[in-house]
Amino acid sequence: MPKRIFISFAIEDKTLRDFLVGQKRNDNIDIDFIDYSVKQPWDSQWKTNCRVRIKGCAGVIGIITKNTPKADGQLWELKCGYDENKSTLLIHGYNDPDSRLKVKPKEIEGRLINNWTIENISKFLENL
Repeated sequence: MPKRIFISFAIEDKTLRDFLVGQKRNDNIDIDFIDYSVKQPWDSQWKTNCRVRIKGCAGVIGIITKNTPKADGQLWELKCGYDENKSTLLIHGYNDPDSRLKVKPKEIEGRLINNWTIENISKFLENL
């Protein structure tokens, strides 16, 4: 049975989230999850609503790009996931080393950012 996964991403990286969700539809790829990310901004209660959504998930996948340090919402989501003790997989949005963060924001400082591979995602999902 697929697990609920909260996908955290900078709004500028929405295409990457769409790509990740689309990968599970590929018959040659063995990953399955229910995307429980925030797709539209909420009202002033968005943090409360988002926390409830994160609590209802088995884990969090954070797509990390150069947009992440400016993405206050994404950084809050990741911190919330850690505060709620959710297993979290951080993945680079791009495999090109020049497109990766040079300095991590404090919310993910000291945390490993993995390469975006089917193997890494599958292993993460299997361990939830």
